[in-house]
Amino acid sequence: MSSLSTAELRIPVVTASAVREFARGGYHGTTVADVARAAHISPAYVFKLFPGKERLFVAALADCFQQIADTLAASADTASDTSPDGILDAMGGAYAQLISDRSLLMLQVHAQSVADIPEVGQALRTGMASIVRLAKTRSGASDAAVQRFIAYGQLCHLIVTAGIDDVPDEWASILSAGIRHPL
Repeated sequence: MSSLSTAELRIPVVTASAVREFARGGYHGTTVADVARAAHISPAYVFKLFPGKERLFVAALADCFQQIADTLAASADTASDTSPDGILDAMGGAYAQLISDRSLLMLQVHAQSVADIPEVGQALRTGMASIVRLAKTRSGASDAAVQRFIAYGQLCHLIVTAGIDDVPDEWASILSAGIRHPL
C-alpha cells in the first residue's frame, strides 16, 4: 500500500481553490498568489505543482468539466423518465442545480473569454467534447436534441450572468421561458 505524497494531496486543494478564484476574478484578474492564498500555501509551491498560470487555469477548467460530467452521469442514472428527452431533461435539471453556486458557471464564462490562449481554448474544447459525448451516449438522443441541450445550457449561462430574470420586458421573458436556473 502506497501513501500519497504531499504534492498529490495538495493538487485537489489547489485545483478547488483555483476554480473558486478564477471564477471570481477571471483569468486576467486572478494571480497565482490569489490561488495560493486561498489554498493556504505559498505561490512557489503552486508553481511547483502547476508550472504556469495557464496550466493552473487549465487544471481548474478540467476539474470544472469533471464535476459537470459526474453530475450529468449521476442524473442520467437516476432519471425517472428513461426516454432520450427524459434523460436530457434530468441532466439539465441536475446541471442547473450544480451551477447554482455560480463558480462552475463563471469559470466556463471566463474560459470562453480567453479561449484565444491556446492551452485554455484546447481545454475548453476538450471539456465541451466530453459533455457532448456524455449527453449523446447516456441519453441516446438525436444529434439535434443534444445540440439543443447544450444550447439551452449556454442560454442558461447568459440568463444568469446578465440577470435577465430580473428584467421585466417581453424580450427577457422570451429568452428565459422554460429555462431552469436556480438562484
